[in-house]
Amino acid sequence: MDILRRVFWFINRFFMVPGFRLGLGALICNPVSGYIMVIKNTGRKSGKLYFTPTNYAIQDGHIYCMAGFGRSSDWYLNLSARPQAELLLPGKSVACQMEEVSDPDEALTACKQIFKNAGFAGFMEGFNPWRAPDERFLKTLQRVPILRFKPTSIASGATDAGGWHWITLLIVLGIILVKIF
Repeated sequence: MDILRRVFWFINRFFMVPGFRLGLGALICNPVSGYIMVIKNTGRKSGKLYFTPTNYAIQDGHIYCMAGFGRSSDWYLNLSARPQAELLLPGKSVACQMEEVSDPDEALTACKQIFKNAGFAGFMEGFNPWRAPDERFLKTLQRVPILRFKPTSIASGATDAGGWHWITLLIVLGIILVKIF
């Protein structure tokens, strides 16, 4: 499990987070790689900004995710201490208030959809999320919390002031100029 955490840390830090901050989230997400959002939240001790990619599902006007490595995950602890967060979705950014789902039926429904939306990562628990019985998801829910994000307002995205999308445009322009000259 420790190796898996390190692999995800590397991919998230050097590919997913920069990709979303550059405004490329819509190009990264698909049924194979999974549908991913980046949670932008504040550290409970440091006060620093942190970016955490995770699979998600949208249902009934809320955005759901699970803390895949459980309640000891730093990002989960940060959100528990400061439940305000911005979510960088593939096509937009929203400010949200996080709360842990306590209703078992709501948690089960969200868990199933998150696994289905996760692409290849949905199979990493050792089962097919499209065919697994409810008992398999309930087993996962014993060790991981489901989080519900209630949108509270619009947030600035990659193409807004302060976003990184301009870097993507600069790179594309540079490539075009190199080809021309």
